[in-house]
Amino acid sequence: MENNDFTSGPILPKLLRFMLPVLFAMFLQAMYGAVDLLIVGRFCDNAAVSAISTGSQIVMTLTNLIVSFSMGITVAVGKSIGQKRAEDAANIIGTGLVIFAVGGVIFTLGSVFFAEALARLMQAPEEAFALTADYIKICGAGFLVITAYNLLGSIFRGLGDSKTPLLAVGIACICNIAGDLLFVAGFGLGAAGAALATVMAQFVSVAISLLIIRRVKLPFRFGRENIRFHKAYASLLFRIGTPIALQDFLVGVSFLGMLAIVNNISLEASAGVGVAEKVCAFIMLVPAAFMQSMSAFVAQNYGAGKIGRAKQTLKTGIAVSFVFGVLMFLLTFFRGDLLAGVFSGDANAVANAWDYLKAYAIDCLLTCFLFCFIGYYNGLQKTTFVMIQGVCGAFCVRLPLSFLLRSVGGGSLFLIGLATPASTILQIILCFAVYARYSRGIKDAGREVHDGV
Repeated sequence: MENNDFTSGPILPKLLRFMLPVLFAMFLQAMYGAVDLLIVGRFCDNAAVSAISTGSQIVMTLTNLIVSFSMGITVAVGKSIGQKRAEDAANIIGTGLVIFAVGGVIFTLGSVFFAEALARLMQAPEEAFALTADYIKICGAGFLVITAYNLLGSIFRGLGDSKTPLLAVGIACICNIAGDLLFVAGFGLGAAGAALATVMAQFVSVAISLLIIRRVKLPFRFGRENIRFHKAYASLLFRIGTPIALQDFLVGVSFLGMLAIVNNISLEASAGVGVAEKVCAFIMLVPAAFMQSMSAFVAQNYGAGKIGRAKQTLKTGIAVSFVFGVLMFLLTFFRGDLLAGVFSGDANAVANAWDYLKAYAIDCLLTCFLFCFIGYYNGLQKTTFVMIQGVCGAFCVRLPLSFLLRSVGGGSLFLIGLATPASTILQIILCFAVYARYSRGIKDAGREVHDGV
């Protein structure tokens, strides 16, 4: 823990050492849905694939709400560490535990009791409606586990430790694969079996993470006296985390809206987009990992008053992730059928997925800018702007444009998918505009240390 200081030394090596475990953890996290869809796609029909597609998108939207709010803990703890205020970090974590316990209960009850309503809202195909509702109910029943799982990861990253969350998600992924093979391939439980395997795997991961955190030497004292609702720290977490959570939730709603539009086309289109979304979870991994890493890295430097170093971190992250973006564009646009074929043996589902993926391939060239900017602004605690740019992209471009292209494009999934890179372009323009404005106004007052990359 003592070596997780991002405020001095060369930027690129430290950023990569922190980012790579985050990347691998996100890769394994993406394997959850991928393995679910892979095994269900091989052993079940398109109705089960559609159920996984729609149900997992709903669960992921709610989960992202938790993950996004937990970013408030990552940023607040990181800033406290940068300011050498260890006691504040302990109280922030304790307050976060109380908030997330209450939130987990609310999410659990809401998912279980409103599963059918959510499936109906998403216009789940009739053949897949009951399976979709069952998937949501089972995953919803485990939201307390899902909440604890993501909270522990955010705490470790705020402390500058990205390796422990990697270990936890690795264990969970192995358990999930074993559970899928048992419940789906062995017992034939279909989409419900995939949901059950996911929840059980995360329960094992949480239990192991709790054992690890008890043995880790923290840079501060943490005991039961810290686990209570501290009004001042709760206010800080809500101020930082709420805009991020609201932005991710509304963006998730816009993607749910796109999926509802596709669900209204046909069962094959729904299954194809479900396959494409799982592929997207992998092709967007590098910029997404930089986004999470950037938040913790920038937060420490912001706390230490090193804004210039934070800016250099942003430029470094964009440069590295852009190289991967070009590679992902080429692979996805020209051989998206190979990627989709991993998750489904149905020719129509693969063809529909590739059509949709061509639009996401274009987005690969853009997200390296957008995601790094989002991580940068989160680390600076400018989360209100992050919310505004996300909402503008989602509801001013993505949703209305996807609906329009569905109407004039004859149901072309490529045209519908183009709404996503179009919204990303608007968000990037907003990010650059705000960056230029803040760059002119920031004065480091001689505290800035110009470190090389």
